[in-house]
Amino acid sequence: MSVEGKIKEGAGYIKEEMNEHGKDAESRRKAQEGRDLRNEGRMEDGKPKTTKPGTGH
Repeated sequence: MSVEGKIKEGAGYIKEEMNEHGKDAESRRKAQEGRDLRNEGRMEDGKPKTTKPGTGH
């Protein structure tokens, strides 16, 4: 796993967790940015993108 991928995944996790329970549109947007950053880091390292919970994949 590359250092850059680990950093992106970690930063995305933190950003998502800090904003995921917010009620306003700004918090939801920042949480989605965190998810996107995590997925970008995973894709760089060859990990598959995670699916939505409950989809059975």
